[in-house]
Amino acid sequence: MRFALSPEQTDFGASVRKLLEAGRTPAAVRSWAGGEPGPGLALVRGLAEAGVLGLAIAEEHGGLGAEPVDLLVAFQEIGRAAAPGPLVESAAAIPALLQALPEPAAEILPGLAEGALGTIAFGEPLALDADIAETVLVADGPRLSRGTVGEPVRSVDPARRLFRVEPGELLAEGEEVRAAIATGFDHGALAAAAQLLGAGKALLYATTEYAKQRKQFGAPIGSFQAVKQQLADVLIALDLAEPLLLRAALTTAEPTRGRDVSAALLTCADAAYLASRVALQVHGAIGYTAEYDLSLWITRVRALQSAWGTADFHRARIAEALR
Repeated sequence: MRFALSPEQTDFGASVRKLLEAGRTPAAVRSWAGGEPGPGLALVRGLAEAGVLGLAIAEEHGGLGAEPVDLLVAFQEIGRAAAPGPLVESAAAIPALLQALPEPAAEILPGLAEGALGTIAFGEPLALDADIAETVLVADGPRLSRGTVGEPVRSVDPARRLFRVEPGELLAEGEEVRAAIATGFDHGALAAAAQLLGAGKALLYATTEYAKQRKQFGAPIGSFQAVKQQLADVLIALDLAEPLLLRAALTTAEPTRGRDVSAALLTCADAAYLASRVALQVHGAIGYTAEYDLSLWITRVRALQSAWGTADFHRARIAEALR
């Protein structure tokens, strides 16, 4: 099995990156965190027009019915840009969940494919950007309900705006719903892993460029062996995480899905966290300032590390699967 992207997938990723760069994403992220979602919603519309939000949605509901790997290519670029909004929920988790539930799927998925935002709370009564999402869902056990939006909850990442939600209108119930919820959660966790990998790559690039420019003792700090070794460690961690991510994308319909998704998320999260730590150390004091763009990726990585299950949860899932 070859864990490598095709030329078409590489080109698609490059086109998504170009789209996000043209949208001045850091400014959009800051506006989103400040309660002005206009620039961020323009990015969402651009992603929808490029087909990104419909990749995981079946053609009968207005989507493209693409493979999971294609979605992960897009989410690496979304993570690289630190794009705001409930994109994992809208483009990955909710579509995967609803594919098995015909009635709510026919009602909700066409809008998501066109760029409407959706968000969902799995178990915990917290949902991302629930105040501006057109669709708010609560998935709890064997029940899927519409959500009623409550009070905001502070997040370590100001651009990840969390809200308490309570279940309202019941959309579906039963064991098939429980299975659909598990599928939706795993697809969301996998997209979050891709985001983390993309964010880690962005941090590595920014840190490498800074190390080339910043001088101490008359020489760029990137020429010092200690800095070279730190950057090499980050590169190795990111490179080792990517095959696990692609492996998980290829086994979403297999019995090993849960194990593979957990392995991908853990590895991508650890690599991205290492990238953020090295980025802070190499940048020094400027890396800690909220005004410096590096903070957008550092806080995003910290928030995503546990947004789709804690490390203990995913390690336990892997251990159980290996028994």
